[in-house]
Amino acid sequence: MLKGNNLWFRYGKQSPWVVEARSLAVAPGEILGLMAPSGYGKTTLGKLLAGYLRPSRGTVSVDGRSLPKKSYCPVQLVFQNPELAINPRWRIRQILEESHPPNPHWLEAFGIYPGWLSRYPHELSGGELQRVAIARVLNPATRYLIADEMTAMLDANTQALIWQGVLTFARQQQVGLIVISHDQPLLKRICDRILDLRSCSTAPKDLLLSEQLGLTLHSSRN
Repeated sequence: MLKGNNLWFRYGKQSPWVVEARSLAVAPGEILGLMAPSGYGKTTLGKLLAGYLRPSRGTVSVDGRSLPKKSYCPVQLVFQNPELAINPRWRIRQILEESHPPNPHWLEAFGIYPGWLSRYPHELSGGELQRVAIARVLNPATRYLIADEMTAMLDANTQALIWQGVLTFARQQQVGLIVISHDQPLLKRICDRILDLRSCSTAPKDLLLSEQLGLTLHSSRN
């Protein structure tokens, strides 16, 4: 299980807290949605859980163990902008092979054509490059995947292709997903639970999203 326990973070000693006393847990194969307006620390929380940032206080663990500092991290983060995670000087083949030999099945599932492998990142469109960024983290050692507005800037067809591939991979490999998004219909469609960072409330997706709309459901929260 991926756990973030009482996480606090700020970017400087005199800066305000970006993440304050956040705790969450995600089980293998579970899909958890994170929702809140901008400014609530969603992206920073994702970076803490994936080991990109070290918490000022609190701990992050997978099955009771701290995230590794040197070896492959079992928690992978996919950004909204793939350029943030890709070396622009590498060809696509080298990018895909950085952590493991890519599985031809997943390359085909994400519509990554053989002709792309000899190209550089700037020669692909944003949607094409995002598919590459996602395919490179579909490592057998990946246990949890954090999708931070992963498809927010893409067209509907590319969004559907990417989510179909990611959800299939997660289901087959029992990978836990954390989906950070402003897209409530998306969260409702794919998530098992949704955590509202404004109130730290967690609930089944139908209950929480109905409350956001001012509706009353005769059901209790988990």
